[in-house]
Amino acid sequence: MKHRIAIRIVQRYIAALSVSLFVNSCATTRLSEPTITIVADGWANNSVNTVVFRKNSLVTHQGTQYTAWYDNDRSVVLAKRKSGADTWEIQKTDFKGNAADAHNTISIMVDGKGYLHMSWDHHNNKLNYARSVSPGSLQMTDKMPMTGQHEQVVSYPEFYRLQNGNMLFFYRDGGSGQGNMVINSYDTSTQQWTQLHSNLINGEGKRNAYWQAYIDEQGTIHVSWVWRESPNVASNHDLSYARSTDGGKTWEKSTGEDYTLPITEATAEKAWTIPQNSELINQTSMGADEKGNPVIATYWREADSAVPQYHLVYHNGSKWQSLQMDFRKTPFSLSGVGTKRIPIARPQVMVKNAGDKTSVLMIFRDEERGNKASAVVIDKLSDPQWSIVDLTQVSLGSWEPTYDTELWKQKKILNLFVQKVEQLDGEGRANMPPQPIQVVEWKPDF
Repeated sequence: MKHRIAIRIVQRYIAALSVSLFVNSCATTRLSEPTITIVADGWANNSVNTVVFRKNSLVTHQGTQYTAWYDNDRSVVLAKRKSGADTWEIQKTDFKGNAADAHNTISIMVDGKGYLHMSWDHHNNKLNYARSVSPGSLQMTDKMPMTGQHEQVVSYPEFYRLQNGNMLFFYRDGGSGQGNMVINSYDTSTQQWTQLHSNLINGEGKRNAYWQAYIDEQGTIHVSWVWRESPNVASNHDLSYARSTDGGKTWEKSTGEDYTLPITEATAEKAWTIPQNSELINQTSMGADEKGNPVIATYWREADSAVPQYHLVYHNGSKWQSLQMDFRKTPFSLSGVGTKRIPIARPQVMVKNAGDKTSVLMIFRDEERGNKASAVVIDKLSDPQWSIVDLTQVSLGSWEPTYDTELWKQKKILNLFVQKVEQLDGEGRANMPPQPIQVVEWKPDF
């Protein structure tokens, strides 16, 4: 049943904001005031609402922001508001998902005509996809296929909106350690999906890629990924990269050299060499500066250290470089299968400006900082001094960051999807009551 709920007055708490500076030299950052809006309560017995690979958890189109989550009976719930408003219109759908598996996330996007698209509840199972019955509506169609091809063993669904309003849909076809990357293309004029690539990144039956993508201001699609050799997370290795300048049809390396498709481990451009057993996490975070130079954020452990650290791997226009942000002190090790309970979150990276003025914002969570939503701010990547800012005051448990990618592109305003959740190791289920879904809004002044 559709209804409106009154939301608590936006909480402003800059006076209590905990700000810490970690420096390789002295760093300064001017802070705007973050605000929090509460949407509704949601399922919190694992991290399914807050895993880092949601594309998207929040999305803005023509001044309206949409979001989605699982509620406590595992129903898919949709909501929308005018950007920045305190009141949300909420629609509980007829769809449910296996929320007890943290892989089975909900991904949404709005196409250029204003239709909301949604895919949900996947971990090596048949495609679940629906779209709104009309532009701007929260009422969804029944489940429908996209192309009918390679839709039986789906994981990690992700939508990306192109500059012309059409969309791409990425997903893995096959299981962990032996999957391929599929790309479907959506035409808003015909409302039809076609399969652009049935196997863009080929695991060859031996491995699979864990990717993330970003579409820059020129419309170039950037994809980075790690390889995994088996279901064991310890087998993750290397950072690879590809880009497309024609809407995903053809792909090339950072050098401009064309790929012969599908891309394999042997042919992939290696942005950075990282051996197995380096505590390299699956998934990457992808961004690019205003000139189209890619920036990748992830974490791993250097061979001479026991402590995994966040890293930026970025292209400066001539070569790949790596920046280790060595502020962490606590060792941990990654191994085994399933969703892991990890003391830090996989990061999200956002980039502003270009050249010597390139600025970077990286959002993360770390037990060392009380499991808050935190941000690394680098004013100039050419002179990489950083500050660290806590954007929330209380622990978010096992939360990982997801954000409104379209709002960031349009206005350089960060809207984070935030919820306190608890993730047990493997696919265990915690005993946590429903927790508030929140949107944290912040405009970094850099």
